[in-house]
Amino acid sequence: MRTIVWRHAAAVLVTAFAVLPIVFVVSAALNPIGTLSSATLVPRGAGLGNLLRLFEETHFWTWYRNSVVVAGLTAALAVAVSALAAYAFSRFRFAGRRAGLVSLLVIQAFPQFLAIVPLYVIFSAISDNWPVFGLNSVWGVVLLYIGGQVGVNTWLIKGFFDSIPKELDDAMMIDGCTHTQAFLRVVLPLAAPVLAISGLLVFIATINEFLIASVFLTGDDARTLAVGLFGLLADQRNANFGMFAVGTLLTAIPTVLVFQFLQRYIVHGLTAGAVKG
Repeated sequence: MRTIVWRHAAAVLVTAFAVLPIVFVVSAALNPIGTLSSATLVPRGAGLGNLLRLFEETHFWTWYRNSVVVAGLTAALAVAVSALAAYAFSRFRFAGRRAGLVSLLVIQAFPQFLAIVPLYVIFSAISDNWPVFGLNSVWGVVLLYIGGQVGVNTWLIKGFFDSIPKELDDAMMIDGCTHTQAFLRVVLPLAAPVLAISGLLVFIATINEFLIASVFLTGDDARTLAVGLFGLLADQRNANFGMFAVGTLLTAIPTVLVFQFLQRYIVHGLTAGAVKG
């Protein structure tokens, strides 16, 4: 009995620890005064004034669109590039294979902001010749994010590919398939769970990223949600907290939708490997 009581008490504490910040943000979003100093768990005269102000006084939908587009493109392209690299490292033996794997791992040990200055110089030069891939462009930021995500995802996906028997590839080769056909028809369907998880992690990391976006996306029409919402608090931290809270709640919607979409692939992959006793 005592064990059950302790378990329930621990569960209540963990639940409260996770839920209270969300309740506070929701309360701040509904607070008609919209300031940080007036925020309480139960606001008086709750309304949607902060929501209307956010839509009318800012470029919120532009930021929202930019964030979803950047995160979606980065997730799709990063997973595609990582899967191709992981398949090569997993199935083939070639000169420089071990050095390449170690290099990918070592690069991830360095903080991302160390490369901001040289990257900014490079993209400033690119802007003069190919503006679509330079500063204040969606494709430029997508390329930066892909470069930062490929290393860790290549290792993650390679580990899953190593668990898929190579005999399946050999059987496809005997039937006349190429490596590309074996990769597309056998390996990728079996690797759906890790691809879904990688895509979800990349999407979450990208849509919440602030440092790189704040440096490379300076125009108001090119900003993402993280940069745009930060601008609400940069000058008037107390006055715009209600709008900031509304924005943070709306930012969670794309992540939840992506998770719901990918969940079936994760669950299907886990159940597909079950063996009847």
